[in-house]
Amino acid sequence: MRSIFYVLALTLIVASPSGEARVIPDPDQKPAPGNEARQTPLHLANYSPSVNYQLQCLGCHLTNGEGAPRHDIPMMKGFVGNFLKVEGGREFLIQVPGASLSALNNQQLAELLNWMLRDDGIAGGSAPKNFKPYTEQEVETNRGVMIKDLIGHRQNLIEQIRNLNIEIPASVIQ
Repeated sequence: MRSIFYVLALTLIVASPSGEARVIPDPDQKPAPGNEARQTPLHLANYSPSVNYQLQCLGCHLTNGEGAPRHDIPMMKGFVGNFLKVEGGREFLIQVPGASLSALNNQQLAELLNWMLRDDGIAGGSAPKNFKPYTEQEVETNRGVMIKDLIGHRQNLIEQIRNLNIEIPASVIQ
């Protein structure tokens, strides 16, 4: 008998308007204690490139750029610098959707790319020895150019890299 009462009470609670999930946010809802201050937008925050990587890239490319090949997320670790060795590869790293559509401003994106391409970074020595760091202006110039066929464009760059007799790991060919 008691269990029937609990089931009935639970049914009434769930069926009542106050028990329904809200689809539209409640404009009168107050933030949780400690979260009253407005959040600083990422493009205005002064985070280091490694923190920006964690916030913008880690979800797909994982901690050290390993990627997730079974989800078509290519590995960058020890390889990404090779894109700078072929025509169009430098621009590609700015224009790839995860970078171009990130919440980072142009300066932050340039700093993030430069951090990734360091010999002791995700590139792991794969960047050319004469690597010229990205600039805010270069990112601004190339960021708005949309790649129409991302997979085809990337495969074209991979073929150019292969033609330089650079080994292409299977986890990069996604």
